[in-house]
Amino acid sequence: MQYKANSPEDYINQVPKERQETLKKLRKIIKENLPKGFEEGMQYNFISFYVPHSIYPNGYHCNPKEPLPFMSFASQKNSINLYHSGIYANEKLKNWFVNEYPKHCKRKLDMGKSCIRFKKIEEIPFELIAALCKKVTVEDWISLYESSINNK
Repeated sequence: MQYKANSPEDYINQVPKERQETLKKLRKIIKENLPKGFEEGMQYNFISFYVPHSIYPNGYHCNPKEPLPFMSFASQKNSINLYHSGIYANEKLKNWFVNEYPKHCKRKLDMGKSCIRFKKIEEIPFELIAALCKKVTVEDWISLYESSINNK
């Protein structure tokens, strides 16, 4: 579902009522556990966390006017989705997440390249997401990002 929101609060207020508390909790978990330097805002119509231009002036190579994206989440038609660029770019981090997931959730992992879909919002593994947030610093992400775009 597409929401035209100007802020994370505006986004959450537009989603169906039964999802609002879950999104507030997810946002709080991410904000409390991401290392310093990431900034929260709206990117691609999602609640996002990114490296601001004040830290990484080059921005995103596809559109340098955009800050460097890192992590976001969205309420979709059938799920709440978490997008994590580190999982996409770092095989070791992806493997860690895939191995940890069954310890936190009985449901089978539904995952794309950087997208983790939670179809049952009452089963979102918040503790695992908190641990995932702590795994990549801004400096780690910039280094990994630069090495991946330089290899292309």
